[in-house]
Formats: sequence, structure tokens, C-alpha cells
Amino acid sequence: KAISVRQVSGDPPLPVVMDLYLTHAETLRSPDTAKYHALRCGPWCEGKKGSQAEEVANKMIGDMHGHYEAGTINKSLGTMKKALTLAYQKRMIPEDYGDRIKRLPENNQRHIYLTVEQVRELTSHCSEQVRACVWIALLTGCRRGEILKIRPEDVGEKRIRIRSGNTKTLRERTVPIVQALRPWLAYIPIKINEEGLKTGFVRAREKAGIEVNFHDLRHSCASLLINMGVPLEVIRDILGHTTVKTTERYAHLQVDKQEEALNKLSDMVLV
Repeated sequence: KAISVRQVSGDPPLPVVMDLYLTHAETLRSPDTAKYHALRCGPWCEGKKGSQAEEVANKMIGDMHGHYEAGTINKSLGTMKKALTLAYQKRMIPEDYGDRIKRLPENNQRHIYLTVEQVRELTSHCSEQVRACVWIALLTGCRRGEILKIRPEDVGEKRIRIRSGNTKTLRERTVPIVQALRPWLAYIPIKINEEGLKTGFVRAREKAGIEVNFHDLRHSCASLLINMGVPLEVIRDILGHTTVKTTERYAHLQVDKQEEALNKLSDMVLV
């Protein structure tokens, strides 16, 4: 039911509104990550009212542009929008000011595929903990959050258990342990948090001169497997995709490989 301006006339400080989100974050699958994105809004919220949320969001976008990717900025904007919705539902504000906040467009199709040699160069600039995370990501296809939540009891003789509560799809899966992975499993549990891994990875990629995100290691795992002729259905299971349709984003790599093979045949015919 809509709440009219006459029923609610308050205009609480924006930090008070954001506190609602911090409480809400406790109910989420990754509360620490959610809180981090919300707390990033803090400097721009100080001294502002709930009704000034759109102005605050626009200022935040302007200041963060060039320092953060659109997806990262949107995560913080999303926490502000949710906080304002919660405030509206609690009748603290007369309308949902979050509706006025517009997210930035994201290029979700951006994929970087690293070679093994590039990964070696990248890891040469990493701390031991970050280096372990990089190789685990490449050799398992696991996401950053999944790696950070692996515990010693999840590591068996031949398989790693990725618990359902730690996956994006909320479905448990197992990942085979290959020989190259074994040395890095000694670092489980990883002794840095998500922010430490982000910072260490950014520092390493800058030193290596490779413009890459941590998640690109997951894409690189898929790319390398496809180049070895592994079927999409198998890659789907390794990456933990719900359906092969999600994995089909890598199908163009198969076509590229087929073209390369046929070009070799063409060269033989044209001799």
C-alpha cells in the first residue's frame, strides 16, 4: 500500500537510513561483502538527508568514476537504493527516493582470457596468499568467494567440496584435485579476506602490466579447457553452471579453434 506525503513527513539523515541496510545485510548470503559496499557510501552520505539521496548518488558516481568499475559502483548504489526502500517501508520517508537513483550501464560481456604464461607472470608479482588464490582459481574455475571459504575439511584426497552456501547458484559441487593444484592446497584456509585479495591482486596486475580482473581467471580456465577440446557440458559441471546455456558464452572459442584447424587443412590443400 502506498504511503502518502501527508502520512509521513520525516527526512532522516542519510547515514541513519544506511544503517537500515547494515542490519539487513546480516540476512544476506555474504554479509561482510554487502556491508563493505554499503560502507563505501559513507563519506558521501555524511551531513545529507534521505531526500538528498539522488544528489549524493550522482556525486558518488562522479567521484568514483575512473577509480572503480561500473559494476563496483553499482553495488554501492544498490545498497543505497535498498536502504531507502527499507526506510520507505518503515514509514521513515514519504516516498522511495531510491527510485530516483539510476545505476550505470555495465559491459557484462567483457572477458579476458589469459594464457598460462601470463598467469605465471602475474603470480610472480603476488604475495604467497594471493598467488595461491590465483592458481586455485585457474586450476578449479572457482570464484573468488568460493576459494576464500574453502576449509581444510572440504579438501579430500581427490576432490574439493564447494559447499552450497558458498556458491552463486546455492548448489554444492565437487572439484577434482589435479597434480598442479596440490601444492596450493597447503594454503587452505586462505589467511586473507576478500578486500586483502582484491588489493593484492590489483597491485600484482599493475606490476605485471596485465589489465585483468580476478574473475577473468575463471574465464581463462574455461578458455584453456575449450582449446584442449573439452566439451561444453564438462566445462559446465566444472564451473558449476546451472545449465549449459550459461557455458555457451564460451562457444565462440570453439568456433575459433575449429577455424584454426580448418585453416591448417586449407593450407595443406593449397600447397
